[in-house]
Amino acid sequence: MPTVLRFDGLRAAIYFNDHRPAHVHVIGDGNSAVIDLHCPHGPPRTRECYGFKPGELRRIEAAVAAELAILCRRWEEIHGYS
Repeated sequence: MPTVLRFDGLRAAIYFNDHRPAHVHVIGDGNSAVIDLHCPHGPPRTRECYGFKPGELRRIEAAVAAELAILCRRWEEIHGYS
């Protein structure tokens, strides 16, 4: 599970044997969320959340949106499709 982004003490990872749609798993502080990327143009949206508060999710989505092109490219490199 490569970490593809770090921000605010959290990490975003992409599992090797994962499924569509393109998404990242954001993990940290005992919490996790799955963010659908909606490649190539976004916007990223939370699909699952375990423990993050609404304000934290907004910051996570904003951080993912700021790096969307890179994250979509990494998903394609790992999986061969977006």
